[in-house]
Amino acid sequence: MSARNRELLALIPVAILVTAGFTAVFIVESSQIGDISLIYGGYFLAVCVGVHLFIRVRLPYADPYLFPLCALLAAIGLVMLFRINDDLALKQASIFVGGAVLLALTILFVRDYHALQRYRYLIATGGILLLMAPRLPGIGAQVNGAYLGINLGPFSFQPAEIAKICIVIFLASYLAEKRELLTVAARRVAGLTIPPIKHFGPLLVVWGATMIMLIYIRDLGSSLMFFGAFLALLYVATARLSYVITGLALFLVGATLIASQITHVRDRVDIWQNTFDKNPCHLTKQELHAGEDCGVGQIQQSLFAQADGGLFGQGLGESLLKLPGPFAPNCQQPFPDCGSILPAPHTDEIYALIVAELGLFGGAALIVVYALIAARGFKTAVMARDGFSKLLATGLTAVFALQAVVIIGGVVKFIPLTGVTLPFVSFGGSSVIANMILLALLLMISNDARRPLPPPREAEPMLEELPA
Repeated sequence: MSARNRELLALIPVAILVTAGFTAVFIVESSQIGDISLIYGGYFLAVCVGVHLFIRVRLPYADPYLFPLCALLAAIGLVMLFRINDDLALKQASIFVGGAVLLALTILFVRDYHALQRYRYLIATGGILLLMAPRLPGIGAQVNGAYLGINLGPFSFQPAEIAKICIVIFLASYLAEKRELLTVAARRVAGLTIPPIKHFGPLLVVWGATMIMLIYIRDLGSSLMFFGAFLALLYVATARLSYVITGLALFLVGATLIASQITHVRDRVDIWQNTFDKNPCHLTKQELHAGEDCGVGQIQQSLFAQADGGLFGQGLGESLLKLPGPFAPNCQQPFPDCGSILPAPHTDEIYALIVAELGLFGGAALIVVYALIAARGFKTAVMARDGFSKLLATGLTAVFALQAVVIIGGVVKFIPLTGVTLPFVSFGGSSVIANMILLALLLMISNDARRPLPPPREAEPMLEELPA
């Protein structure tokens, strides 16, 4: 069976999952089965088949499992959002269609992704400017102590989602050109490998500017993603483990300093370490009386919801998410922005809702899907035929996988909770759009890596010398 036929076949169970999930929610909410779930499943399958046909024509040798796995994540997200709120699911479906269109446009207009190397400094500058945008007066928006989004009239998005792709492109391009100099010209000082500053300096300047901007906007989740992608690319480019160890040591020192200086970060760490203390953030009596909790209720309710799910979950639509009556009488925003027992169940805490309704096995299955996407992405990097392609595939896969690790790790209290979204599952337009662009680049790299090499030319027979 050809790769494209395997891709098409893999989309069928994804559509069945959407149909079954919507049907289960319908049964719980209205005690009846309607044909609307079949319509939703058919629409979703039609969009996925349309993307498949485009990939079949434009990228015939691309990895056959990347798009179906991402479509599976989107299907899970749509079902969970429909369980929360019908309007959220409808908006997310529209965003998914828009993302599919953008995926096709990326493949169509970026015909040769190697051309991105020529614009690496321009792309890096654009990424840093995007990170600065949430702090601009008039358009910047602060959410839970962090400057994450910008508002442009009826439109709003998180620029860090696009910036992560820009920074990865720069890092991959620069390291592909300077990898030998960073390896061969490096010196050993006191057991540590010191790269030549002339070649390592520009890399540190751009990366350092990115880190400073992330601290400036207080988006520590994205900062962790960028740092992890930087170390992954540096190790793949140089094969120097000492660079990774040094980077981790610097990260620990920097994280300690930041936590001691920035209140928002310190509160997150205090909540992580003392989740069930009466006052982990050391709030004053006046703040406690006013109802402040510095966010400790979010992680507490997340852990309670996951514990309530057990191994097999309560079932779709069966978990306790909204109490009837005067549970939240002073809400100024509609559910689930206000009035939900589990705070932010459609964004930050959607993994907790999945575990509550599908159980530990359901949550583990979701993690396996992310692991499979990471495996296919790294396999694409291994198969790539040039340094830039290898590093770009590695960086894009690393930043995608780290985003899932950061948010899931925060929800299960493995690391402090941050405000990043769960890729393709959480509600949010900027996340879906950015990850569709990321997926398009990975598909383009895999298409080049899997394309059969042209047969070597046969040597032309040499003419025999004529006798004198």
